[in-house]
Amino acid sequence: MNTTGSDAYDEYHALLARQDAMRLRRQMLFPARPPSPTAVPAQVAGCSYDGGADQQTITRYLPLVTPFSDLIAHLYEAMFEGHPYLRGLFPDSMEFQRVHLERAFWYLIEHLDRPDEVAVFCARLGRDHRKLGVRPVHYEVFEAALAEALRRSAGERWTEALEQAWLRMLRFAVAAMVDGADEALAEPAYWNGTVTDHQLRRPDLAVLRVRTAEPYPYRAGQYARLQSPLLPHTWRPYSLACAPRPDGELEFHIRCTGSGGVSEALVAHTRVGDPLRLGPAQGSMTLDDGLTRDVLIVAGGTGWATAKALLEELALRRPPGGSTHLFLAARTLDDLYDTAALAESERGRPWLRVVPVIGEGPGAAEDGTVADAVARHGDWSRHHAYVSGPPAMVTAMVRRLTAMNLPADRIRHDPVDGTVLPPSPGSVRSTVDLRTGSNT
Repeated sequence: MNTTGSDAYDEYHALLARQDAMRLRRQMLFPARPPSPTAVPAQVAGCSYDGGADQQTITRYLPLVTPFSDLIAHLYEAMFEGHPYLRGLFPDSMEFQRVHLERAFWYLIEHLDRPDEVAVFCARLGRDHRKLGVRPVHYEVFEAALAEALRRSAGERWTEALEQAWLRMLRFAVAAMVDGADEALAEPAYWNGTVTDHQLRRPDLAVLRVRTAEPYPYRAGQYARLQSPLLPHTWRPYSLACAPRPDGELEFHIRCTGSGGVSEALVAHTRVGDPLRLGPAQGSMTLDDGLTRDVLIVAGGTGWATAKALLEELALRRPPGGSTHLFLAARTLDDLYDTAALAESERGRPWLRVVPVIGEGPGAAEDGTVADAVARHGDWSRHHAYVSGPPAMVTAMVRRLTAMNLPADRIRHDPVDGTVLPPSPGSVRSTVDLRTGSNT
């Protein structure tokens, strides 16, 4: 059968559409509960994979394959050379995918000695990758492309030990991803939604409300990846700005971060009635089911969206007598774009104290940064903390809270770069300079 790359791509997506129709039919006949987002895939969690040994091998040979930008370029070249139709599953610009894959590689390497954590992370990744049309056979193609990329990057210095350690790491991650995808077979790969409201709060910031065709399961504090029809195959993560509501409507706060991207499409070129696609809800920045401690929330910029959702849920089920402190950071007073909702959050809630931290201009805080303000306002070592906002703010705040004796397992935060928090000093990643790949 002779088909062009375009024909093969169209046929592939037609197959995905038929599979989704079959899923809906099965769901109507045999309703199933959605999978737990934190469940460890059973087949992976109990395996005897010695990730620590492979971590040492991979780290020893890192100078041969870093910077990862070259390795990843070789990987995609090899993959598309052998399977041209796969290029159609990716957006025109591959930059975001390359950065995302580099971060995933660093995450795997740094956590390989903790395989249960890797399994949970990769199960979520596999569940999310269903929206891209990824199938198990594609992982085999990816593995072959990675092996070729390792050989091209290492050149004459390539070793069998280097390649096998990488492939064992990949196979472990893929097994968890496949299990995560299988666990989610009863739910859509993505949800079709319609914009029901679009409010431009500033020239570069909009508040969107979206209603999905099917119920969208999520928890306050989570985020979803959105795709606009203006940029097919391009997905970006945005926090849900509300707790689940009876009417099923969702809210997102979008700041335009540059021209030509998803954020600009959503802020400047999206209108009421326009369609959007949503990937499955992700993130563990959620309230514990048995919450018994007071809560500290630190938010900056559109990180207010996550704080707003958490406050809505706390209003319904905070522990008796419990209190919540919200530190809301903004560069100027004008950057507090959702003041009406903030005032509504405070109204009638004596258990909530809001502390605005303005960086400059009228009302500027004397405390300096929001991390300084939090540090000067009390002892937070007995609290649960939630941090959302710009990456630099989140990183500084998490490290400050840790230094103030708040245990790391009681600090939850936005993914700093969409995937993982940057490594702490002394970690595997800090032994290699990301710009040159040389040991430091």
